[in-house]
Amino acid sequence: MGDSSRPCTVWLGSETGILKGVSVSRRQAFNFGDSSQLSRQHEVRALCWADAAESELLVAAADGTVKTFSLEKGAFTEARRCGDPAEDGSFVGLAVLDGGAALVTCAEGGLLRVWRDESGEPSAEIRVGSDVARMRQNPEHRHKVATGGKDNCLKVWDLEKPDQPVFTARNLRNDWLDLRRPHWVKDTAFIPGSDKVVTCTGFHQVHVYDPSTPQRRPVLEATFGEYPLTALSLPAAGGSVVVGNTHGQVAVLDLRKGLVRGCFKGLSGGVRSLQCHAAQPVVASCGLDRFLRIHSLEDRRLQHKVYLKSRLNCLLLASRSLEEPRGDGGHEVKEEEGDDDVDEVWDGMERVGEREENRKRKTSAEVEEMNVKRKARGVEEGEKTSKEQDDSEREAPAEEMREKISEDQEENPKKETPDEEEEQLQKNTKKRRKAQA
Repeated sequence: MGDSSRPCTVWLGSETGILKGVSVSRRQAFNFGDSSQLSRQHEVRALCWADAAESELLVAAADGTVKTFSLEKGAFTEARRCGDPAEDGSFVGLAVLDGGAALVTCAEGGLLRVWRDESGEPSAEIRVGSDVARMRQNPEHRHKVATGGKDNCLKVWDLEKPDQPVFTARNLRNDWLDLRRPHWVKDTAFIPGSDKVVTCTGFHQVHVYDPSTPQRRPVLEATFGEYPLTALSLPAAGGSVVVGNTHGQVAVLDLRKGLVRGCFKGLSGGVRSLQCHAAQPVVASCGLDRFLRIHSLEDRRLQHKVYLKSRLNCLLLASRSLEEPRGDGGHEVKEEEGDDDVDEVWDGMERVGEREENRKRKTSAEVEEMNVKRKARGVEEGEKTSKEQDDSEREAPAEEMREKISEDQEENPKKETPDEEEEQLQKNTKKRRKAQA
């Protein structure tokens, strides 16, 4: 299995507990794990690299175990118990410290733990609040992590001084009715080269916080779409953030003005994980539609699309280039054929709402032209009607004469001429004379 895992540059965790590796250049996908024990109890919740050389992968499962996967061997080599899901909930974050010497886990219940030895007991425990949705590590200062969740504002922790958070955000200002605005952090990330932290919320908001200033409320607030945002990632170029929501919409937002730069097409299910490559201008996404998609950040075109059969929770990209020389062997992943053509057909179809708007947006010239056509049609019908009336008036006298003649014929069917009447009179006179004689 080592030959299968080495060329993989994208790693994904599924709801069924299978770790999936994808070789983008070879268009190959591989499953790692015991396929005979597929269960939601082994659902993969988080992934991270165990060392800087990216030779091992840490996989956090829903049953509270963290397993180590070796890319050289292509198999799981170690597993350790890091919590009880019945008490703490599922994992929402995973990180390593000191080059892999320590492991950091965080669960939904709000318990953040640091594991430094194999004794089975954590070396440190931090209560970060309830209903935690995400824990992220600062890639530049790895001893700092950020947490947040439902009605649990952003907090930044220094694991070397875990007594108090180094930054705690304040809730948003009340609305215009002076009512409290709910807050729900769904994902967070540290902006490179600064102390700023960006978050996305379940109320389709993007917030930027600056712990270096006295202000604890967001220094930038932007919105995208109408549905809850579920994941975000920062491109290597900086100055923007990529966000995804529960309806498969992914967009790039400007972090300076809070405006939407553009959207990515092709997604059809809720987005659960996003990651921008560290060196290439691409972003990978996965979610409920079971596809891994890789889009270009420059022209926002879809570069790769792989169907992986299971609903996906998380993904992890290798820091090396995703495009490698093609190799032989393996099973090529079959992608949907003609998908771009289908998307173009659907994009070209007019929506019902747009049809109504187009009807309302008819210009005055079009309305005037329609009125002229109606008038012309009315004149033609009027001329035709008058002509029919004249013809009927001409035909009326002749018709009356025909009817009168037919009536006379019916009353006197055997009317005699004057000569015939005189002859008949003479015959009657002769008969009377004979009778008198």
